[in-house]
Amino acid sequence: MLATLAVLAVIVPFTVWRQTWFGRPLTDDEIGRYLDSPDRARKVQHALSQVSERIVRGDRGVERWYPQVVSLAGHPLAPVRATAAWVMGQDNRSDAFHRALLERLRDSDLMVRRNAALSLVRFGDGSGKVEILAMLHPFTVRAPQAGKALIGLESGREISQGALLARIGKESASPVEVRAPFSGRLGVVLIPDGTPVAEGEPLMILNPASEYVWEALRALYLVGQPEDLPDVERCTRVIAEMPESVRRQAEYTARAIRTRSEQSSIR
Repeated sequence: MLATLAVLAVIVPFTVWRQTWFGRPLTDDEIGRYLDSPDRARKVQHALSQVSERIVRGDRGVERWYPQVVSLAGHPLAPVRATAAWVMGQDNRSDAFHRALLERLRDSDLMVRRNAALSLVRFGDGSGKVEILAMLHPFTVRAPQAGKALIGLESGREISQGALLARIGKESASPVEVRAPFSGRLGVVLIPDGTPVAEGEPLMILNPASEYVWEALRALYLVGQPEDLPDVERCTRVIAEMPESVRRQAEYTARAIRTRSEQSSIR
């Protein structure tokens, strides 16, 4: 039990959602004003990061801003929604945060859903387990529209979150950019450059960065079930470009799942 609580205390959603470091402390007045500036995403994220830091420090005064944090979970910009989901994972006593995170599991943005899923683990809620399990696997990047696919990347290249992966062009409109939803390494490019594609057609495979796999395994340590063991145990074997820490975490997670299952069968 103590070990589980210790893991729960340190599990945090992806820090990658805070791509920009907001080091300057804000006053209470600034936090309030920034949270009420939905058209200025950078200021909103700065304020959200400050709210998170105060939650971690045990400052109950931040609860005055909780309604605004919940509201920002529905912000038009996905990076703001993802940051709000990350913040809500810092206080697992808030029913309002819990409800808002469950709603974000239906978000249109992949990274918002995954961040919400990880935050829910802090509540002992495995509702987002499908998203967490998906983090252990390569991701298929698909064409957002029909058109000619312009791809200038080669397999094996390191990719940062938000990096341009392809452009899908139409004669009658400007090309649509396809950007990486998360950091990782480019796997197989499935079509030649300049190939016409249909909407939804697979373009390439993006392998997740090791920190994403590690975070998913830590979450499954708490909410994983026996049926998840094949996915977890796959990570105990040598996976190209994954560090030893990932393999060790997979072993810890598989052991925790088996122990939890055995204890449940005894009751």
